Amino acid sequence: MTTARTATPSTARAINDRLALNLLLEQGPLTATELRDLTGLSRPTVADLLDRLRRTGLVAVVGERGEQRRGPNARLYALVASRAHIAAFDVREGGVSLVVADLAGRSLATAEVPVEASADPSGVGAADAGVAERIVRTLLETARGAGVEQLHTVAVGAPGLVDPATGRLHSTGKLPGWHAELLTALRELPGTDVILENEVNLAGRAEYRVGAARDRDTFVLMWLGHSVGAAVILDGRLRRGFSGGTGEICFLPVPGTVGLPSADSCEGGFHGLVGSAAICALARSHGLSADPAGDASAAEAAVRTALAAGAAGEAFLDELAERIALGAAALCVVLDPGCVVLGGEIGRAGGAELAGRVERRLAGFSPLRTEVRAGTAGGGAVLAGAVLTAGDAVRRDLFGEP
Repeated sequence: MTTARTATPSTARAINDRLALNLLLEQGPLTATELRDLTGLSRPTVADLLDRLRRTGLVAVVGERGEQRRGPNARLYALVASRAHIAAFDVREGGVSLVVADLAGRSLATAEVPVEASADPSGVGAADAGVAERIVRTLLETARGAGVEQLHTVAVGAPGLVDPATGRLHSTGKLPGWHAELLTALRELPGTDVILENEVNLAGRAEYRVGAARDRDTFVLMWLGHSVGAAVILDGRLRRGFSGGTGEICFLPVPGTVGLPSADSCEGGFHGLVGSAAICALARSHGLSADPAGDASAAEAAVRTALAAGAAGEAFLDELAERIALGAAALCVVLDPGCVVLGGEIGRAGGAELAGRVERRLAGFSPLRTEVRAGTAGGGAVLAGAVLTAGDAVRRDLFGEP
C-alpha cells in the first residue's frame, strides 16, 4: 500500500518563498495583497514569508502604493537585486566580451578585451602570455567600477565541447591556448563559482528564454557564423549528449562539399558549405562583393549586400538557403523539433527573408513540417544566455530552488 506524503512545514515554507521570490523577480515590486492574489496564499502566510525574506536580506520595502481604500498606503516589496552579483563571458578567438550584472540579470557594466592572434600554428605562443591574467584583471576592475566587490557566479561561453561529466573544455579545432588558461584563472577567484558552457548552447538558452523560441519547448538553434553549430532544446531541456557534442553539425557530412570531415577537421563537412569563408566565396561566384578574408563579419556583410541588391541578390540567397536547409533537414529527420531558429551573424543578417527561403526549401527535403524563424536574441545572444545561466545558478543557491 502506498503511503500518502504531505509537505513538511519547512518544505512548504521553502516552496512558498521560492514562489514569491520568482514573482518579485519577474514582475518587479508588489504589495502583500498582490502577492496573495498571485500566489493564492493566505494573508498570514504571505505576511510570514515576507518577514522571513526581509530578515534574510532577499526582500526589502522600496516604497508605497496608494489603493482605493481607507487607511495607510500599502507597502511595496521588491527583490534586493544587489544581494548577489554575476558575470558573463563570450569567449572568441579574437578576445572576450564580458558583462557584470545583478541578481535580477540587469547589466551594470560591460567590457571588451581584444586579443592578438598567435602566430604559432599550435595555438600557443608569445601572444598568449599574460592574456588570462589581463582578462581577469579587466573583469575585477569592471566589477569594482560598478560597485561590485564580490562575484557569486561567472558563466563562460566558449567554443568547443564541454564534457558534462567533468566540465572540461575540449577543442574541436585549433583554439588559442589562453582559453584554457582563462578558465583556470577564473576558477581561482575566491568565493566565485564558474560555469563553463558551449557558446552556441548559451545562445540557444537566450532564444528560448528571451528570443525567438519563447513559445516553444522543443526547437533547434542553428548558429551560422565563422563556423556552424546547433543548440538542441527538447521538452524544455538543453541536450548535450554523452560527450557534450550534441549540435556539432560543422562535422555533418553533406552533399556539395569537396570531401568528408575528419576527426581533426570539419572542412569537408557542413562547415564547408555554410562557414563564413564558404558564404563569401558563394557571394563572389554570384557577382557580389565579399571580403576575401572570409570572416564572420565579411559573410554577414555579403548577406546584407544581397538583400539590398534586390533581384541581383536572389540567386545567391536561394543557393545559400538551400545549403542551410541541407543541414537543417538532417537535424529535423532525426529530432523532429518542429522549429529551427537561425542565429549567429548570418542568421541575424538574413532575418525573416532568409528564414522564409530556408523554410520553403526545407519543406522539399523533409515530410516533417518545420517552421524556420530568424533569431531575435541579437548579436549578444551568447552573453545573454550566460547571464541567464549564471542567474539561474545564483537563484538555486539563494532561493533554494531544485
